[in-house]
Amino acid sequence: MIIPHPLLGPRDAAEFVYLGDAALIDRPDPDTASDEDWYAYAYLRDNPAGAHRELWFHEGGDRSWLVVTRNTLTHEITDVQLARDVARARGRSK
Repeated sequence: MIIPHPLLGPRDAAEFVYLGDAALIDRPDPDTASDEDWYAYAYLRDNPAGAHRELWFHEGGDRSWLVVTRNTLTHEITDVQLARDVARARGRSK
């Protein structure tokens, strides 16, 4: 699988480490989150068939974190963004 890195161009997936659901970017607020909020954040995951946003770490390259939108059935990648840009955009929207 080839991942189109937003800064470096097409890269082989072997250079990356899959780190799970991109929803992990949205950590609960430590000052206000309940035990249930932390439980859901740490343990509950969706297992979708189809488009899914995932975190990937470019371990074999520039060590960037990416949010990759990938179809879990076909492995087609439809979008790739730097995770820092996604997190900043979400911070502005809250």
